[in-house]
Amino acid sequence: MSSTVDIQEKPERAFLVGVQAERATKAEAESLLAELGGLASSLGLEIAGTALAKIRERNPALLLGSGKAEDIIEAAKAAEADSIVFDHQLSPVQQRNWEKQGGLKAYDRNELIIRIFASRARTKEAVLQVELAQLEYSLPRLAHSYSELSRQRGGRYGTKGSGEQKIELDRREIEKRIHEIKDELKDVRKGREVLRARRDKASTRSAAIVGYTNSGKSTLLNALTSAEVLAEDKLFATLDPTTRRLRSSSGGSILLTDTVGFVRNLPHYLVEAFKATLEEAARADLLVIVADASDPGLGAHLETTSKVLKEIGAGDRPSILVLNKIDLASDPAEAAALASSHPGAVMASAKTGEGLDRVRAAIEEGLDASSDEMRVRVPDADYAIVALLHREASITEESHDGEATLIKARVPERLRTRLEKYEIRGD
Repeated sequence: MSSTVDIQEKPERAFLVGVQAERATKAEAESLLAELGGLASSLGLEIAGTALAKIRERNPALLLGSGKAEDIIEAAKAAEADSIVFDHQLSPVQQRNWEKQGGLKAYDRNELIIRIFASRARTKEAVLQVELAQLEYSLPRLAHSYSELSRQRGGRYGTKGSGEQKIELDRREIEKRIHEIKDELKDVRKGREVLRARRDKASTRSAAIVGYTNSGKSTLLNALTSAEVLAEDKLFATLDPTTRRLRSSSGGSILLTDTVGFVRNLPHYLVEAFKATLEEAARADLLVIVADASDPGLGAHLETTSKVLKEIGAGDRPSILVLNKIDLASDPAEAAALASSHPGAVMASAKTGEGLDRVRAAIEEGLDASSDEMRVRVPDADYAIVALLHREASITEESHDGEATLIKARVPERLRTRLEKYEIRGD
């Protein structure tokens, strides 16, 4: 009689190193180190220990001074860590030197985020985007992947050794795959453009939920639309955008999309890789910016959100601010202070339902405010246009002259072209 034994893989134990750069405060560095811990936990790493290092003078070989490097390596080994993870970008040379000197895996925040994205990607587009980011990250590190082979020389003077040949072959393969992925992404995006064109033709108003990772965006989407999107207390719990219909008070519908969360110091090439996914935000009629009201880093999170929105070309989109998780604010005075420092923000809790009616109302008001007022006369033969206005516009006046319907309404920008031939100009 045979039996099988379940062997669980031991989680990687990571020693985290926060880096206080020249112009950063200790509080900022500590906040980023805590966030690095959240990122590591999201990936399933076990935190073996932490250290905070201040850069007085950058060391090209190790980033930090040799004495501080020895202290960190000693502490990591004493904590029985498998790896050292830095909250600062490491150059390929620095990464190799840390691994050689410490005998432990060493990597930075960028690689950690890429690994999280790789574990979260589900759709074809997200998988391709992650693979592209991984390859572009690994390309400059090839020379250090075969450090021993690259020193092997042979044959006549000037010929390449086996190590150099291996690196060159791998580089060509990676560059070829990068080119293939970019072509595949173009095809995937063409398909998405077709779906988007159909949606635009239907003239449904749209809003995109954006904000810092783990601010409760998916929970808010679920609460507003009764969707069943994965919502966990993890950084980057969801990666692919999800769109659901939100019923408006007028009986129409609004397309509400949850997008990938933002994070401080997000590598530029990752922003580039996920630009297509984030286009949902750039094309939305309204941005619903969600922030965690209970997080001490609220200000920095809003700054990061603003910066990423500008990078993807959505910095000037109409927006509303929702301060979520208000149920976690320590006392009423704190909530009042938040409301005072962020005038116009909607205070809510997607978890308890507090303020959700105000969020719905703010979304509708925001969409109306981003619309232009038009007066139109629609012949009875084109009554479908009247129905469209009832669904997608905010009607303030309506009457009938015997042959046509006269309507005054606030109309979304994308509907204006369709309505121009019906517009009543002048008094």
